[in-house]
Parts: sequence; C-alpha cells; structure tokens
Amino acid sequence: MAVLPFRLRLRTAAISGLSPSTSVVCPSRQHRDGGSFSCRAAAAAGGPIIVSGDPPTFVSAPGRRIVAVGDLHGDLHQTRAALVMAGVLSAESDCHVWTGGQTVLVQVGDILDRGEDEIAILSLLSSLNVQAKSQGGAVFQVNGNHETMNVEGDFRYVDPGSFDECIRFLEYLEEFDGEWDDAFLNWVNVSQRWKEEYRVSPNGDWLPLNFVKKNKGFAARASLFKQGGPLACELARHPVVLNVNDWMFCHGGLLPHHVEYGIERINKEVSNWMQCSNEDSDDTNLPFMATRGYDSVVWTRLYSQDSVERTRRSWDLSSIIAEQTLKSVGAKGMVVGHTPQTRGVNWYTLFSIG
Repeated sequence: MAVLPFRLRLRTAAISGLSPSTSVVCPSRQHRDGGSFSCRAAAAAGGPIIVSGDPPTFVSAPGRRIVAVGDLHGDLHQTRAALVMAGVLSAESDCHVWTGGQTVLVQVGDILDRGEDEIAILSLLSSLNVQAKSQGGAVFQVNGNHETMNVEGDFRYVDPGSFDECIRFLEYLEEFDGEWDDAFLNWVNVSQRWKEEYRVSPNGDWLPLNFVKKNKGFAARASLFKQGGPLACELARHPVVLNVNDWMFCHGGLLPHHVEYGIERINKEVSNWMQCSNEDSDDTNLPFMATRGYDSVVWTRLYSQDSVERTRRSWDLSSIIAEQTLKSVGAKGMVVGHTPQTRGVNWYTLFSIG
C-alpha cells in the first residue's frame, strides 16, 4: 500500500491487512445501492456525506477521518486485525460492530483470491457500511484486478477453501428464499459455524483426482461470480476509481489517459460489464482501459514499487506522471494498493510544498 501525501486537515491513516500493498502519491500543489445519498448524523463532522455516481465516484465527506486498507485476499483474521487497529471495528471476535463513528473507510481492492474467507470479508464490509452510515460515516470498496479476474472466470489464484466457501454460501442462500441483502449481510456472522459444520475428509477434499468435488467448487464459484451472478452484481456496486475529498483511491493507479477517458465512464463501464448477463450485448466486452494491460487502472504498478527497487529515472518518471494525473483531476493525492510492500505502507512525498 502506498500513499502520496499532501497537507490535509483530515487525519489520513493507511493500514493494510495480510499483504501490505498500499501506496500514496501527492503533488506539490446510500443505502447499499449506488447513487447519491447523504448521512444524517454528521453535524459534528461538518456536514453530511454526499456521494455522486452509480457506482460511487465522487464523495464529499467534510471533516471526516479517512482510513485506507489494502489488499485483504480472503484473510478474515488479518482483516479484522487491521480494522480493529484502525479503530473502526469492535475487538470482540464474536461480533462485527462498527466503532468508527463518522470515519470514512476505503478498501482499495483485491479482497478476492489466495484466502478462504472472501465472501465473509465482502459481507463484513457491507455490514459495516450499513452501520457506519447510521452514525455519519461510510465504508467504500474499490475493485482490484482480482475482482475483475474472477468475473472473467479466471480462478487461477483461488484457494481451495474459498471454493468450499462458495459451496457453503450457495447452500446457505437457500434458507433465505431470495432475500439476498439479508443473507449476504449476515454471512460474516454465520460463516465460521458453517465452516465447522461442513464435512471435510481428513486428508482434504481437493486431492488431484477428486474431480467431483473440484467440479462442484468451480460450478458454485462460477454461478456466483459470472457476469450477472449475485456476487458479480455485488462487486458492480463498487467503483474502480473513487474520489473522496479530492483524494483518489484506486487499486493499481490512475494515469493521465484514464482521466482523459473519464473516471465516471470507466466506473460505469466496469459496473455494466459485471452486471451484464446477455451474451448478445456489447456490455459483455471487458473494459480494457480499466482492467487489462500494464497501464490499466487495476494493473499498473507505476506508483507502488518498493523504494529500494526504484531507479532514479523511474522515480522521476512516476513523479512527473503523478503530478500530471492529479493536476488534471484536481486531486490532492492518491492511495493505491496492488504491489506487496515487505516493510509496510509506503508514504512518498513526491514534490515539495512551498
């Protein structure tokens, strides 16, 4: 996780979970549905939170403390630890209560893959958002490359335990008779019990020749994450680029040609693609600008290389591009994830402030 800072009246904390991978860059100078909403309990913070765009793109959150958390990759234990450390989650392991008051929490992508509690984390963050909004705060999620990969059907990095979670979750959904919101928000509260009750053979069910179990796991995951599937539509609620109080949040990084193309346009195209279930529609085409290529929003590592890996030339180049990008969008700074930082969160001041 990397942060590129600017003088800011708000306290801005950058915290990552299992694999620290967040970066910040700065230059010199709802209801659960998308769309606009305002949080009422906001007088002490300086006004209500105003969200524009569907999915959310621009957020005005006067006087709020902003916390960013990086790649969580299916590790619920470390997710909880990071959120407790940030002061936005109760420390009790058997409850999931928002303690952040009017704080704004932004998760910058890659909740999926590598761990076995992905849906539980998605459920947790959505539940916390409902609670936060009642107190004048908010929780936002930004889609990363692993979210787009799974909607594509690319399951290369899925942990076997997460295939199991998909099977359990589908069985659990049957109890709610189509009440998606209730079932999804409650999953984090019951997922551990379902895991303990789920029958697993002593040597594990994911042996190379266990084709029946593998097919069941792949089918369950595909039905949830395919375009138009319930979890793909849940991810479609979230942007790939988010502006909060003139701070940009994205997974890989924002570049000048992304801004020229249009941030709202990028968010809308990715959302439409995730929700689309009609194979004859143009929306089945993957939005290249956001999700494909070394310089796409979710894949670029221009800003998130570890400082020891940077040459002077690459440092100068990223500084110039960051300045151009943030100037063109009128932002104070940028927070990104995507690339592991073995020594913790990077905080770079790319330009002096006069």
